[in-house]
Amino acid sequence: MVESSKAIRVGIEGVFYSLTHVPDLVRYGSKPSREIRVNPELERQLKKQLRSFSAATAYAPHQVYIGNITPAELSHLPKPWYDKLIEGATSNGCFGDLVDQDRLYRLLAEADQFNLVTLEEQWFQEHAVQNANTKALRVKPAVDIKALCEKGALGLYAGERLVGAFEQGHAEDANLTADVLLENLAAKVTAAHSLGSLLEALKLSPEEIDFVISCSEEAVGDRYNRGGGNLAKAIAEAVGCANASGSDVKAFCAGPLYAMVHGASLVQSGICRKVAVVAGGSLAKLGMKFESHLKKGMPILEDVLGSFAVILSPAKTGEPCMRLDSSAFHPVRAGASPQAMAESLAEQPLAKLGMKLTDVDCYAVELHNPEITVPSGSGDVPRTNYLTLAALAVMRGQIKKDQMEDFVRTRGMLGYAPTQGHIPSAIVYLGHALDALRNNEIRNALFISKGSLFLGRMTQLSDGCSFLVEKS
Repeated sequence: MVESSKAIRVGIEGVFYSLTHVPDLVRYGSKPSREIRVNPELERQLKKQLRSFSAATAYAPHQVYIGNITPAELSHLPKPWYDKLIEGATSNGCFGDLVDQDRLYRLLAEADQFNLVTLEEQWFQEHAVQNANTKALRVKPAVDIKALCEKGALGLYAGERLVGAFEQGHAEDANLTADVLLENLAAKVTAAHSLGSLLEALKLSPEEIDFVISCSEEAVGDRYNRGGGNLAKAIAEAVGCANASGSDVKAFCAGPLYAMVHGASLVQSGICRKVAVVAGGSLAKLGMKFESHLKKGMPILEDVLGSFAVILSPAKTGEPCMRLDSSAFHPVRAGASPQAMAESLAEQPLAKLGMKLTDVDCYAVELHNPEITVPSGSGDVPRTNYLTLAALAVMRGQIKKDQMEDFVRTRGMLGYAPTQGHIPSAIVYLGHALDALRNNEIRNALFISKGSLFLGRMTQLSDGCSFLVEKS
């Protein structure tokens, strides 16, 4: 490896993950909303397959996400996970939590600065939580809520009960419709929840944060600048990071790791002392594969908004850190084949440090939950990625062909991340990696994320980023 004195390290103080369970917002996901417009009967079928908050909490992949069980323990649990729920599961984890829909509605109303959210008065009184923002919330009788929805507002439901409305921001701007603004505000409040929770857990004051980077999947803007908005600064404001500025990093699913590299660079350069990397949930991706789940009699598993927050600061001896000098990007000249991606994002960055593929104890790749993707025909994404890495190790003579399965088993893991773009691409494992490093269970972990740039119809290129995490 590169000599320790030459290594460039940035500390990772902590991470927080949150899942907000929003069954009654699944209908507003991009795929469900489009299909329901064509076939309204699908909405009735969808409602019948929605999970309760207790079922979402007891779902094993969610318990891995918030840190109550490890990825290794998940591999020993009986399947299907959605049927074999964990008894005694709690909504608070070692490094995360699950938030229910009622709380999200309150968070949306509290964060609303433009009179977009209206809550039904009786429901609000039933679910009111005393805080400084309570008086600022808009509450109206139920008849007004219904009238707002008849004029085009999105209804906020609690089961069959209409409890609120979310209005558009402008009648003639397609970027300020109610569904787009709900997506943006949901991303803001879920990211703010994760960042605020992390600061509390680390006993840090919000004023200690110098810069916030958002890698959420939303595109905040209006008709003149569709994606140019700065959600990061809005999140900083919501959490009380009065001394911080911020900006957004966009790279499709590779965004979180790019954001980590950008944040670590700010710390390493001395520009900032503490940087927060955050992402809020993607409402558009709710229910993305709901039709295949309905056909197989499964519950709707894409019913959560995933968010996270990470604090980066100068490295401390003996604590987990990023090897900033290991950072790698998928260059324009590289091909998009699985082998080319593995060479660019795994083999080449390790070579810079004098390491081989077999010198990495754990690989964090795209950790999509296979219970969501396999029924829809998308396959087991993590396993495919691990087999690609193992095949490359065989090609380089580092393992034998009959050792590929052992490579996958010992250096990989089952996927457990919800289909929330920014979450599956490696960052979801960071909390577990920090624990494993502190407990001397692993020496290092390589984080690899990939992105599909063709989604924007601007290029056929693929994208990706990677870096090594170890102890300082």
